[in-house]
Amino acid sequence: MSAAALKCLCCGSSSVVEEDHYTQRQMVCVDCGAVASEGALTHDTFEGTDISYSRTTAVSKKPCLNQRKGLQRLTALCRVLRVNSEIERIASEYFARAYEHESFLKVSLQKKEILVGCCVLASCRQLNWPVSMGTIGCLLEADMAMTGAVYQEMMKVLRLEVPHISVSDVMESHCKEYKISSLDVEECFAEDHRDIQQRALSLIELAADSWIVTGRRPVPLMMATVYLAWQSLNPTLVRLNVSLPKFCRIAKVRQNQTAAKRVGEIKTVLCKLGKEIPWVTDPVTSANVVRYVDDIVKNRYALLRRALRSHEQAMQEESQLCCEKGNPSEQENQTLRTTNFHSEKSKQPGEGSEFKAHQDLEPNWGKRMVFAPPCVIHAKRRRAVTESLEGVTGHEEISDSEIESYIRTPQEVREFALAQKAWLSQTDQNKCE
Repeated sequence: MSAAALKCLCCGSSSVVEEDHYTQRQMVCVDCGAVASEGALTHDTFEGTDISYSRTTAVSKKPCLNQRKGLQRLTALCRVLRVNSEIERIASEYFARAYEHESFLKVSLQKKEILVGCCVLASCRQLNWPVSMGTIGCLLEADMAMTGAVYQEMMKVLRLEVPHISVSDVMESHCKEYKISSLDVEECFAEDHRDIQQRALSLIELAADSWIVTGRRPVPLMMATVYLAWQSLNPTLVRLNVSLPKFCRIAKVRQNQTAAKRVGEIKTVLCKLGKEIPWVTDPVTSANVVRYVDDIVKNRYALLRRALRSHEQAMQEESQLCCEKGNPSEQENQTLRTTNFHSEKSKQPGEGSEFKAHQDLEPNWGKRMVFAPPCVIHAKRRRAVTESLEGVTGHEEISDSEIESYIRTPQEVREFALAQKAWLSQTDQNKCE
């Protein structure tokens, strides 16, 4: 319908003009502005470029509430650890990538919170910032096993390569967590964290030489060395009487349950080396070995050599004493082991069952060494390997000798009859009572 034939329905005016409203053509009254007629999008032609629906409605995806909370927690962790802006930026990128991955979409909120700490840990290790996994787990108050599992999964998902750090790299930051300066504690307990760090690093090196560091978590080991370093720098009676739990309360740190075991292991090594000090005449025990830590640390290599030499001499004297008494069991065992080893090499696989049984019965060699890995000293008992009974149906014939082994001898028959008679008499007596 043309514009001249139209009239406005509101005012009755015939002055109606055609007007384009965006992409739709309409008939509008000039006098009152009312719409007299409007076209349809499907019938009107529009000469212009086609624009897709997705482009006209596209908006940037905003992070969800949990992701925003995770970023806030990440920023708070970086502020607590006092890392630079580069580490915070890299950690934020890792968290954004990991959060959108399918491995972390449908997990609990606890794992997503741990993921924040794992991203910070990975970025710190890439830029050589000394932070341990135990520190991250303590700040997040999370389980260490779960933290390690999330960290390994994140490294696999993001395909990151992070350099491994040693215990000595994070010792400085770990020592600063202990509030034992003169401003925090009494004068008898106060100590400079630099001196503690230096002494603790020396004890860590000594522990590494004696296999204590092998396969161990760093946080309990660092806590044990800091505690012994604090005692040894001023070995007064007041400090020697302070236990590890009390020291943690004084220093305002949370005690690790495994640290007490590490303290005992390090004291055992210190006692072995303290006995080799030439100018020490008193017996060295775990109660007074802290007094000699300074001398042990300064002469560590010489004392290690003396301890190894003394142990070898003691083993030789013991073997000679056994030979003089006519009990050459050790030599016979050594000869048997050597003979069986050479014979085992010449046999086919599966023919050396006697040699394997002898290996299982052999005593733990770690207990005969002055220094050995903990997994050797405290070796777990291996389960006996049962041979698979292939082809056994249960219908095999039983030999006469095996049948005779199940038959009681006349003496066993008499003993069994006497025991049964005594049991019956005792039963009758109890019934009468």
